[in-house]
Amino acid sequence: MGYLIKVEDKTIYHAGDTDLIPEMKKLGSVDVALLPTGDKYTMDSVEAAEAALLIKPKVAIPMRTWGKDPKEFKERVETNSDSEVIVLELDEEFHIK
Repeated sequence: MGYLIKVEDKTIYHAGDTDLIPEMKKLGSVDVALLPTGDKYTMDSVEAAEAALLIKPKVAIPMRTWGKDPKEFKERVETNSDSEVIVLELDEEFHIK
């Protein structure tokens, strides 16, 4: 189950623990998409990149990586879209501009 969170003029999509689903294409304008990429009960990097390409967020942030390198996710998304991928380190924060 995913959540669309609207704060002021920004929209954040938190995908939760999910797989790639067609409904992602219908989310509308998304500023930040938080997508699981770890392939443990969730999408793997390839599926998560496909999700990002469907959603077309301004920023995509891989989460629940389960120690896997998000490099493939970042390369696939940034090569095939205008989305920027931000890879956060443990305890690092991201602030929407």
